[in-house]
Amino acid sequence: MARSMWKGAISFGLVHIPVEMYPAVTDHGLDLNMLDRRDFSPIGFKRYNKNTGKDVSWDDIIKGYEYSDGEYVVLSDEDLRRANPEATQTIDILAFVNAEQVPLLYYEQPYYLAPGKGGDKVYALLRETLREVGKIGIANVVIRVKQHLAALVCVGDTIVLNTLRYPDEIRPTDELKIPDADSRAAQVTEKELQMAKALVEGMSEKWKPQQYHDTYREDIMALIKKKIAANQTKTITEPEPEADKPAKSNVIDLVSLLQASLGKKPAKAAHDDDDDDDDPPPRKSRKPSGDDDDDAGDAPPPRARKAPARSTAHASAAKRTTTTKAAAKPAAKLAAKRATAAKTTAATKPAAAKSGSGKAPARRRKAA
Repeated sequence: MARSMWKGAISFGLVHIPVEMYPAVTDHGLDLNMLDRRDFSPIGFKRYNKNTGKDVSWDDIIKGYEYSDGEYVVLSDEDLRRANPEATQTIDILAFVNAEQVPLLYYEQPYYLAPGKGGDKVYALLRETLREVGKIGIANVVIRVKQHLAALVCVGDTIVLNTLRYPDEIRPTDELKIPDADSRAAQVTEKELQMAKALVEGMSEKWKPQQYHDTYREDIMALIKKKIAANQTKTITEPEPEADKPAKSNVIDLVSLLQASLGKKPAKAAHDDDDDDDDPPPRKSRKPSGDDDDDAGDAPPPRARKAPARSTAHASAAKRTTTTKAAAKPAAKLAAKRATAAKTTAATKPAAAKSGSGKAPARRRKAA
């Protein structure tokens, strides 16, 4: 079991609740030692007497306040306790407030409070009261040599003391370039707002803290194991030269980004419609020559001449125009023209056979 770091009592009104304080969090950060890059020896820090240069053990170290240059007032742990015994041993609740009234920016460090000897009932009373009224207790507490503002919060069956920052410890935002809600640059359209709300709703789920873990630390540990396996424990990896990054536009298409986030394909811009090269090619129309050529039914129609190359936009427009015209011709009209051409050809051939002259008709002679 962890060792308590503070013993005292919670006080509100005439009620005193004996409690013990325990750290509520533990740090799983990487414990990296500093090494001398010349021979990879660890770097150490010495506690030494600045006058004699000799090392000083922990037992010989005391605290002192420098009231003038080189002059100190010695303060032992007993001196610090006697300065205000009640403050150093009491969590003094000053008021009860709604939890949502305290911004998260003020919360600093959590500690568990466990009931001390004989304090189970009054501890449970305060816990159930906080739970029923839905409020938190704002208190003063001295931890080590600093007085903290603190919040007593009911978390499950445990009362948690969370130290708070004082207002003068919160830095102002005056020097930051924060867009005002009414500024023109920060105007949000109704469409953007609705899509953002849909994205938030789609990503909403119940709070499951067990599913979150320090993936970066895991990646670092995997890299360490990899370097050990490859016998590269003394290899110093130098940074690679950074490639030139393309210039970014200051214009952000929020609609496209939101659509992509929602799993939808972003809509094409209006100018992309003019450059659509995926249109199907127009069908070639086999237009009969009619009365202008008696042999139109026997000879294949002439190939359509290709139009000179134009810009993509004009070519696409021409394709759509040709396709529309070809599709608009009724089949009945085309059949009627072919029937007329067939009748004309049939009437011409018998006349040529009766004459027996073997001469080509006038039109053919002219064409020759």
